[in-house]
Amino acid sequence: MKYTSKRTFVLILAALAAAALFAALVHAVLLAAHVAEPAAITVHGLTLRRLWATTTAGLALVGVAAGALALFRPGDRFGKTGRSGQVSRWLDHLSGRLGIGIALVAGLLAVINGALNLAVATGGPGTGNGVVGAAAALVLGVVAIAEGGLAMVRSRTRSPGLFVNEES
Repeated sequence: MKYTSKRTFVLILAALAAAALFAALVHAVLLAAHVAEPAAITVHGLTLRRLWATTTAGLALVGVAAGALALFRPGDRFGKTGRSGQVSRWLDHLSGRLGIGIALVAGLLAVINGALNLAVATGGPGTGNGVVGAAAALVLGVVAIAEGGLAMVRSRTRSPGLFVNEES
């Protein structure tokens, strides 16, 4: 496949649009949680709540990646696509039920922990409460759940016996 400058421009533009949408959604979550005002005195360094929010955001990112692999890499009911190579075999496992499960569980945990971190936060960005990371985790967790749900629906249409009792 030959890449043209038009295709590269469109991909860069799409990535910038996705980043802007992500930033707008994080800001909307901060506004909804009433923690959008920056602190007068900022706390520098890693605090316990910042670590919690960063870990939760990382978990949500893992869920988004697993959901994307499950959604966009078609596989049969066991996650095998017939490709060779160690990395390809590892990715094949994530394109099946395992990827769907990881996306749903990681997304749910990220949404719960992000919302909990925002609920106990006493100040906005710069206070050391990790509200920006928690808002990012909340948004990414919702994306991971959506990707996992779409992959589950897609896998059900491809193989009806995947998530239901096969005798019935």
